[in-house]
Amino acid sequence: MRFFLGLILGLILFPLALMAYLYYGHVPVAVGDAPLLMERTITHRGLHARIDREAPRKSPMEPSPTNLLIGAQIYRDSCSGCHGYYGQTSPIGKELFPRAPQLWAPHGNGIVGVSDDPVGETYWKVRNGIRLSGMPAFNNLLNPTQMWQVSVLLANADKPLPANVIDTVKPGAAPNP
Repeated sequence: MRFFLGLILGLILFPLALMAYLYYGHVPVAVGDAPLLMERTITHRGLHARIDREAPRKSPMEPSPTNLLIGAQIYRDSCSGCHGYYGQTSPIGKELFPRAPQLWAPHGNGIVGVSDDPVGETYWKVRNGIRLSGMPAFNNLLNPTQMWQVSVLLANADKPLPANVIDTVKPGAAPNP
């Protein structure tokens, strides 16, 4: 009898306590708060499992000088505010939770930004965005060709790029007319 009473109270009290925790604002929702228990693990694994399942395996686009330049213009106009410029990190991107990766900054072993990720993974992230991260979905803002152009640019960020491409992603570059 005591077992059933404990079971019933557990099935009622635990959900009520959880609802009170959520309802009265005790959840760490501010950017400066510590993450919830296992939050990073759960979101990281789920995100990468979905990307592995859905991301295109091959780019339909070559890293031609024209595609790289157009990708740089798109990056400057749509991405640099959070992900930084060539040679300058973004102050906004550092304040997001999780922090926005600085896509022109090297991070370990000479890897620049996401140049070590498959280009299809970057395309998936640009197209779909990443929930609860500040990364918007660009599928209604850019066409597939434009999303591939910026993805191909970022896949090649650790390689020598034409001077006009680098100049386009430097701070102070003029926006598209």
